Amino acid sequence: MENNPLDWQIDQVLTVVNAYGLTMYSPGGSHHIVRNAQGKKISIPAHRPIKPTYIRQLVRLVKLGKGDDE
Repeated sequence: MENNPLDWQIDQVLTVVNAYGLTMYSPGGSHHIVRNAQGKKISIPAHRPIKPTYIRQLVRLVKLGKGDDE
């Protein structure tokens, strides 16, 4: 993901979320919220394909534990 943030689908994001112990839920609508154990979160739209900026945010959340508010 970090080396190629293009052409990712929401089901692939869910696989990464589960592998790294994050949680993902959809509050209704077109976005999914991904949250780590410290409560940091990002919002990812479920459009296909997911734009690279959202994949970079997910990588940042996994590697650095930083969400949208940082």
